[in-house]
Amino acid sequence: MTGGKWRAKKPWEYAVAGEWPYAVMDGFLPAQVGQAVARALAEAMERQKFSANSLAAASGVNRQVISNVLAGTVWPDLMTMVRLEETLGEMLWPRHLDWPADESGVRQQPLPPQKRRDLD
Repeated sequence: MTGGKWRAKKPWEYAVAGEWPYAVMDGFLPAQVGQAVARALAEAMERQKFSANSLAAASGVNRQVISNVLAGTVWPDLMTMVRLEETLGEMLWPRHLDWPADESGVRQQPLPPQKRRDLD
């Protein structure tokens, strides 16, 4: 299996507190990126009034794949990302190398202010 043992868990399974896609994640950066993609996709769809069905029709990406990315049950592939970004006209892939690192060097995506308050 491509990705080996790391792909054995789904992105949402790396959440340690809160609810996907706004959960606090453990330090596994690929899962954090998967979460950021799901969050960006959900927010772009909401802003642009796309349902999973209408986005699937416009992008050529299977509706179930879109739903699975949103739910964090799959690792989105490049082809899917490019087609969704092109259709939405927005970047979904996060600038994860710019995320702040803690004292041990682990990068963690910052949560939106409202979601940080919700977890307190």
